[in-house]
Parts: sequence; structure tokens; C-alpha cells
Amino acid sequence: MHALALTDHGNMYGIKEFLDHCKKVNKEAGEIVIKPIVGCEAYCARRGRHSRQNDESISGEGRSYVIDRSGWHLILLAKNMQGYRNLCKIVSMGFMDDAFNYTPRIDKELLEQYHEGIICSSACLGGELPQKIMTAISRQPDALNNVEQAIANGVFQEAEEAVQWFKNLFGEDYYIELQRHQTEKPGGDQSTYQRQMQVNPVLIALARKYGIKVIATNDAHFVEEEHAEAHDRLICLSTNHFVDDINRMHYTKQEWLKSPAEMEAIFSDIPEAITNTQEIADKVEIYDIDSKPIMPKFPIPEDFGTEEQYGSRLKLEAAYLEHLTMEGALKRYGKERLDTDDQLKERIRFELDTINNMGFPGYFLIVMDFIRGAREELGVSVGPGRGSAAGSVVAYCLHITDLDPLKYDLLFERFLNPDRISLPDIDTDFDDEGRGRVLEWVS
Repeated sequence: MHALALTDHGNMYGIKEFLDHCKKVNKEAGEIVIKPIVGCEAYCARRGRHSRQNDESISGEGRSYVIDRSGWHLILLAKNMQGYRNLCKIVSMGFMDDAFNYTPRIDKELLEQYHEGIICSSACLGGELPQKIMTAISRQPDALNNVEQAIANGVFQEAEEAVQWFKNLFGEDYYIELQRHQTEKPGGDQSTYQRQMQVNPVLIALARKYGIKVIATNDAHFVEEEHAEAHDRLICLSTNHFVDDINRMHYTKQEWLKSPAEMEAIFSDIPEAITNTQEIADKVEIYDIDSKPIMPKFPIPEDFGTEEQYGSRLKLEAAYLEHLTMEGALKRYGKERLDTDDQLKERIRFELDTINNMGFPGYFLIVMDFIRGAREELGVSVGPGRGSAAGSVVAYCLHITDLDPLKYDLLFERFLNPDRISLPDIDTDFDDEGRGRVLEWVS
């Protein structure tokens, strides 16, 4: 296999580690050994993520009501950088906007807003499409005798409406999944495969009717086949059930990361379902989510200047940093020394050039500001500075530190060095009682 997608339930917590590992493997090999695909198995709320309406279900002769805790499963894959950003947005909104907070639910409104660059597939039996097919079958079991005729008669109308909605939104980037979790393993769930064999003919027929490609998939909850028993025990622990409890949650024990040969054997009668998965892998671009540190924008007074006047944000910040540094140098060293001491002027110029060339003027402005806020607005005691930052004359002029590095012959290069690009690290001490207030002020 030369591509791998990570689709955790409702979250993307593992994505950074996943991408970093794939990058390391590919770099060591000198070629793309594994193309990483960023994804999520999202929970799509049935009536919108803001809805507080309950699901109604039939229980025996009476009625019971169950909160829409999770919604339908839906596979979302980032095709490119735009898709990655949109997927991050969708998943984040699922956590922030969920009405119940049982699971981070998204909805179709979010998909309409942020679908660009995303590949979508119909998911497992928990997806909207399989769920609506199973509901139709429960109402009219004989529909499976002639699936095409049943579709023509409108038996699967709700499922068809779901297919049309996703097809209209995602176009050629929407796929219908087929799964076959047949198991003979002791303790493995047998009912899942039975439902899959009922649903799959309808999925295939709907895919053909609407010109949608089918893909062969397999739920993967552990890596090796022999891990099934350990996974079964883990489920018992997480659901607080004994192993011999027949009413507890059971998996099929087919949920390992199956090889291409294993998948080809399972879907030998539908080879296109295997080759179509390669189409998805080919669609996904290779991109890098790493970036330089993204600094907040320090509010520079408009009467000093604007980005338009200076040509860029960096140049504006650099000019303002130099302005404040020279004002501070005047107070720290006095006008006479500032005018006559060439060593001092050269040191300030060297440090400012280094800071600006490394792209860190905004960082100094921000650190200067929260230290000023701590002293002047909050009355919090601030340390004189320690560590390598004490070697910076600019930091001394900005009152970030209170130790003159020229007096003690301290080296700026220990703090910032163009040959070792990394974000500056200015250690700052606040008194114990005031530290929390400083953090709030920064926020």
C-alpha cells in the first residue's frame, strides 16, 4: 500500500503525529513511500447540530425516546490544503456548536459551507445512506427480492434523496462504500455481515443509477489480525462489561488493517471497488501543514504608519520596534553616549537587523507589551531577566530585561543566531500571586 488515510471518530487529534511520521519515512526513503491522507469519520447530526429534538424509536409495544447523541457516520478526506483547512473548520465547529456534547456533531449546513477540497464517502452501516436503506428494508423486507424494481417503486426514496444531496454537493468526489465483514471468529458479531449483505445490493444499484463510483472499505480498529482478542477485551473495559456478557458490544473481529490481497479476495466479484480506492489516493495532493510561528498582530498606533505605507506588516513592525528601541536607548544610556558610543550604536543596529531578518520584530513588541502591562497596569513584580535573553541590548532598551549586557559583556548570539532559526525564548519571572493576572491580561 502506498497511501494511508487516518479517519478517527469525530476528531483529528492524531493528524500532526501521523503526517510527521509519514514525512520522516518518506524523507529517509528518498521517495514517497506512503502518501498520508488527512481525514475524519464525522458524526453528522440528523436534524442539524443545534437541534434538541429527540429521536423516536419503537421499543416493544411502547415508545422510547433516544437523544440524537451521535448522528450518522460520514467519511471526509482532505484532497488538498484547502480541504485540510475546511476539514479543520468543520471538525472544530462540531466541538463548539454541538447542542448535546455527547459527540462532536457536524451537519449538512457545515458541509455546504466548507465542502471545497473534501472527498466524501458514505461510511459504514452507521452512515445515513445505509441507515435509510435498512429502515426501508425493515418496512418492506420483500424489496430485496428485486432491488431495481423496489427502487423504481420508491421503496428507497429517502436513501435516494440522501444520495442526490451528497452527489449534488460533492460531485465526482462522492463515493459509496461497500463493506463485507464476514466472520467465523469465536465471539465475533455475526449480525453486521448479514446487514451488509442486505444493504450492499441496494448501494450498488443506487450507485449505478446516479453514476457514483463504489469503493471497497474495511473498518480498521487495530493493525494485526491477532489483535482482535485484545481489542475485544479493551471494549469490555471501556464499556464496563464482563467478557462473557452476551449482551455487551461485540465487533466482528474483522477490523484489522487488511492487506490489498485480502481486500481483493473479499471483493473479487467487484474489482472496480478495489481500483476506485486508488482513484481517491491519486486525487489527494501532497501538502505540508507545518508553518512558521504565526504571531498575533501587535496593535501599532495609526499615527505611526500603516502596512500600506511600509509595504508589509513585517516592515511596519520592524520600523516601530526600531523607534521604541531608540527611545528606550535614550533613557537607558543617555543622549551623549548614544551619540558618541560607536560600539553601542553598532550593537543596536546588529541586533535590530538580526531580529528583523529572522522575522521576529512582532515577537519583541508583544513581550515588551505584556511586561509593561504587568508592571504599569497590574502592579505585578517582574524579574530583571535571565537566560540568554539577558544578552540582548534591544531587550534592555525595551525594558524587557533590566540587565545591561554591554556592562557585563554578554553575547547576543547566545540568544538569537541566524544560523539556528528558532523562535526566541525570553524567560520572564512574575511574582506568584500576580502570574495568573498576567495570563488573563495576555489572553
